Amino acid sequence: MDEKTIVYIAASMLLVLMVLGSSSSFGIFGILIKILAVLTFIFILLLAFADFLLFPVITRIFGITITPAKNFTITSSQDSVIKYSNGIYYATGYLTANVYNYIFAAERATDDQPELAAAPEKWEKAIMNIKFPFKFNLIAASEDIQKYRDELETKRGLLEFQYSKEMQSTNPNPMGLENMQREINVIQTRIDKIGEGEKPVNSIMYVESTAVGVSLKDAQDALTNQLNELQTIFNVFDLSLIRITGREVYSLFSFNYLIPNESELFSMFSTQN
Repeated sequence: MDEKTIVYIAASMLLVLMVLGSSSSFGIFGILIKILAVLTFIFILLLAFADFLLFPVITRIFGITITPAKNFTITSSQDSVIKYSNGIYYATGYLTANVYNYIFAAERATDDQPELAAAPEKWEKAIMNIKFPFKFNLIAASEDIQKYRDELETKRGLLEFQYSKEMQSTNPNPMGLENMQREINVIQTRIDKIGEGEKPVNSIMYVESTAVGVSLKDAQDALTNQLNELQTIFNVFDLSLIRITGREVYSLFSFNYLIPNESELFSMFSTQN
């Protein structure tokens, strides 16, 4: 879930709480207003999780499949693309990936240098243990510098406000304060790098693998095993690898033969973040 969605949900929750708190002043209509407020919040939550949670549930319950291209089918579980040819099933699945994610977690500009230096050797050793084909895909687009900086400064301001509020509480949480301070440091590092002339680039990084089988179940089981193995092997990079489900599967499949437009790209950036 992207940060904007989290903000929308938080704002909606606050609004619902305000309505619930003042519903008693509406007399006999108070109960009805409470029910509507709760139902509205539930509806907002469903919309927020529609792409990767609600949508697959609906397709699985009703057995709905999608045909993204000729001879290809996205299963009702919305986690793989199937092709059937000459008695053989081919199942393709995807994992989110960010090989250099520790760069974006660095508290100081120099924190990532040793990791970057070791990355090529780690990559070579990792792929030597993979006995099946896979693709590592990277799609990148430059950000509007001023817009990106404004977003970072807004996020930093919000964290600083939360940090100050926690500090003033009667029983501050040391671990929570430490985490917030670390996040503030990370954001400040990003702002400093932009000030030094570094241009922000957004990217989608994902791993794609295809498994074969004489039956649909064999192909899907083999695909699951391959994706699980990739997750295990790439742990040496301190990755957060998550199997992609929902409508994003269609988007990634289409990236193999289409160039996405700018709005599609930034929507995907937000989804993977």
